[in-house]
Formats: sequence, structure tokens, C-alpha cells
Amino acid sequence: MSDLMIEISALTRRFGPTLALDGIDLNVRRGEVMGFLGPNGAGKTTTMRILAGLLAPTSGTARITGLDILNNPEKSRARIGYLPETPPIYKEMTVREYLAFIAALRGVTAKSVKSAVTNVMGRCGLEQVAGRLLGNLSKGYRQRSGIAQALVHNPSVVILDEPTVGLDPIQIREIRTLIRDLGGDHSVLLSTHILSEVKMTCDRVAVINKGRLITEDTLEGLEQRAKQAKEFRIQLNNPPDEATLRALPGVAHLSAQESGAWLLVPKPEADPIPTLLEKAVTEGWGLRELSPNSHSLEEIFVNLTTDDSETESQERPVDQEEAA
Repeated sequence: MSDLMIEISALTRRFGPTLALDGIDLNVRRGEVMGFLGPNGAGKTTTMRILAGLLAPTSGTARITGLDILNNPEKSRARIGYLPETPPIYKEMTVREYLAFIAALRGVTAKSVKSAVTNVMGRCGLEQVAGRLLGNLSKGYRQRSGIAQALVHNPSVVILDEPTVGLDPIQIREIRTLIRDLGGDHSVLLSTHILSEVKMTCDRVAVINKGRLITEDTLEGLEQRAKQAKEFRIQLNNPPDEATLRALPGVAHLSAQESGAWLLVPKPEADPIPTLLEKAVTEGWGLRELSPNSHSLEEIFVNLTTDDSETESQERPVDQEEAA
């Protein structure tokens, strides 16, 4: 049995002249939580709605547990639990009534509905509000109910679109813990533009921008990639003038930092560090610090998406069309 629970290949979607998805490839493995990261309008919701069977792709393929979503629409949808950005709840129902109703719609047998509802309420922390109307609940509990409806039929794949948007900090922490706990039992595709959410919940991350998949990696891999960028922080006890440092062979850029430090960027395929070390000894500069300049997750994200950020305002109508 394949470990790939979601397989996306060359997936493309157009809305009239607007190219919302531009041939993306993405795989999600069994039991992992994949963060789907990108700015607003990048194509995250379009991708998720295609996987959930709510939109047809213009071209390309998508498979859920090996089932093509176009050739086997009913079977593939049965293996998905989907939470859109706005939870699909019925305010006049109690939590228990709502989950039982959804379970029946999702094909849970009549004799198994009660146990399925009890189980999912326990997982999502809804027991104490089981008899309350959804319309009277806080947004946090409505969000929990939305996640519960995505889990009530015990799907192999769970797709969550911005599950913590609009919640307060305590609610966000609780929902993130819940999402983290889903990994292992389910494969999760989590759409967000909140970097801390990815760091706290996800095993891997895929960055999308302007409908294109920019990169796919573990968080550790992204951070390691940033560390490999040739930038160095340098601090000297008796530094020479700036012109002398700039004149070192292989230096592309030099900029002053706080506390008298310098940020040195080498030229491509060049390494000025051996010369710097030699000069620091022979010229008595007194080297105090020489360290790679690491980047935060936020800086990595900005570096990956900033070139296309001017197009974000053009893409935003696509999300509005999707939400309609």
C-alpha cells in the first residue's frame, strides 16, 4: 500500500483569464501534517476545494489514497474530511444533533452514528457543550465543531483551510494542539499564512505563491537552507576602515550592523573568509565574532514570496470568487 495519501500532479485551474493554479505538484504522506503556506490569494483555497471535490481542475490530476478525484469522485470524497475557512454549521442544531446529521450524510451506519459522535466530541473537546445550540457557542467551539464534522466519519485525509482565523490566543493554542494530535491517525493538509502555526503543528511545509509551488521541505530543511546562504556576521576589536574590508577578495557586499558588527556577503562561488582570518591575525584586527547569519522562518517566507508580492492584490478576487 502506498504511503502517499494526497498526490497532486501538474494541477492547473483558471478562473477566466486568471491563472489561479499553475501546474503544481504536491504529495502528502500517511500520518503527516503538511503545512500549505502562502500569502492571501496564492491559490491555497483553490487547491483545497479541488481536492474536496468542490471545483474541477482545468488540467492535471489529484488522487486521494490512490483514487483519482475525477474518475472516482464519490469514493475519493468519502475518504476526506474538509473544513473550509468558514465552518459549515447549522446554528439551530445542537452540537450532538449536528454531528449525528453529518455522520449520516457521510455514510456512517445508523448503529455506529452514536459511537462515532461520542468519539469525535471527545477528541475535539465538545462534551460539555454537546446539548447546546451551535448558534449560541463561542467562535472557538464553533471551530471545534467544524473540525469534528470533518472527522466524524474517520477519514484518511483531513483538509483544514485557515482553521484558527479569527480566534483568540487561548482558542488558537487549543486548536493547534488538536491539529497536532491528528497527525498519525490522519494525513492533514493545513492551509495557513500564519508562520507560527506551521512551526507548531506541521511536519513539512509547502510554500505556494501566485499559483505556483515555490518549495516543499521540512521546517528543518528550510532553516538549514537559510543557514547555507553565504552571509556572515563579523565583529573585530580593532577594525580597519570600511574600504579595506570591502577590498578583500571575494566580498560582494558589506553593511554595518548594531554593536559595531558587519554583515559580509561573498560573491558567488567566492570565499573571502580565509583572507579575512589571515588579515585579522597579521594586521591585528582582533577577530571577536565570525558566524553565519541565520534567518527566521518569517525571513525565509518573505524571501520565497517577495518577488511576486505585487501580484497579491490581483489574485485576491479569485479567493472572493471561491468563497461565493
